[in-house]
Amino acid sequence: MSLAKINALIEHGEKVAMLTCYDATFAKLSEAAGLDMLLVGDSLGMVLQGAENTLNVSIEDMEYHTKSVAAGTTVCSIMTDMPAGSYEHNKETALLNAKKLIAAGADIVKIEGGGEMVNTAQYLIEHGIPVCAHLGFTPQSVIQLGGYRIQGKTDESAQKILQDAIAMDKVGVHFVLLEMVPAILAKTITESIKSPTIGIGAGSDCDGQVLVIQDLLGIYTGPASKNPEAFKSPRFAKNFLAENTSIQSAVQAYVKAVKNKSFPGEEHSY
Repeated sequence: MSLAKINALIEHGEKVAMLTCYDATFAKLSEAAGLDMLLVGDSLGMVLQGAENTLNVSIEDMEYHTKSVAAGTTVCSIMTDMPAGSYEHNKETALLNAKKLIAAGADIVKIEGGGEMVNTAQYLIEHGIPVCAHLGFTPQSVIQLGGYRIQGKTDESAQKILQDAIAMDKVGVHFVLLEMVPAILAKTITESIKSPTIGIGAGSDCDGQVLVIQDLLGIYTGPASKNPEAFKSPRFAKNFLAENTSIQSAVQAYVKAVKNKSFPGEEHSY
């Protein structure tokens, strides 16, 4: 499933189904269940390493898990997060690290933020690296944002996200991922740019959806240092395993729900 084929699906009105993945076993299972894309997310810092956030994930971590996922799939496109500190400060360093992830098996890399990151995205694209722009709530900025908060609620912040999306679109990003923004803003962005949008907590009007697979299975209960009973699942998450008898059937149900546009519902949106 090349990036061109995924774009063709979207052009024909089909939603793209995407999940995070960190190893060959889940990559193989997800591919068999009909996933279009796999995201090797820096969320592994939380769901695999037990940390409070994604900030200590290294480029070596991302290389390792990208190689593992690539070993388990021959069909799905692979998107890999560029971790904090690997791209923000220097365009040449960003390119070097992006090339490492592509060599490990990624088809496209994802970077967070707008503003100056537009120049970084353009530089990577000019050097042959496909890029996904991540806007809205950006986990690598969780401290600056004051926690896990919805973004784009005010007119000013909504306009900032929209203008960042338009700027990223103009430099040629392959996708714009929108996280935890009001559904109406995500709809406006999707209608305003050529780049396909992928949503997580961004309503049903995006061109595709992504979830962390541990959220889909209802097995993530917060960082290792905290009491699992105190954890509250995010609004955009849905436990598909609760209604199915196996992990494979749960992933298949997710794919079906994304494709028939029954997920996300209003209860999963802001």
